[in-house]
Amino acid sequence: MSDTSKSEEFYKKLKAQLLDTTEWPSEYLFKFIVNTETSKLLKIETFFDNSGAVIKKSESKTGKYTSVSINVVMKDPDAVIAKYILVSDNVEGVISL
Repeated sequence: MSDTSKSEEFYKKLKAQLLDTTEWPSEYLFKFIVNTETSKLLKIETFFDNSGAVIKKSESKTGKYTSVSINVVMKDPDAVIAKYILVSDNVEGVISL
């Protein structure tokens, strides 16, 4: 199975879960882990500009990685998935949780 089909299957399951468990629009908590590089952190933040997002960052004990938690109101599961794809396609090495 290719990475693309694995991703498609993951997002399909995520959409089904979000539809089953949440009334939309709703607050959603995005969590990402990325190398602690200012450019990568700023890029992630930029994707949530002007959305009313509350962004919290926490560096790992060694400072090599940063956890980014973003709490924001999303209109539907498709918007959530679109944000995950936007971040993963544009920030090298990001881990989405």
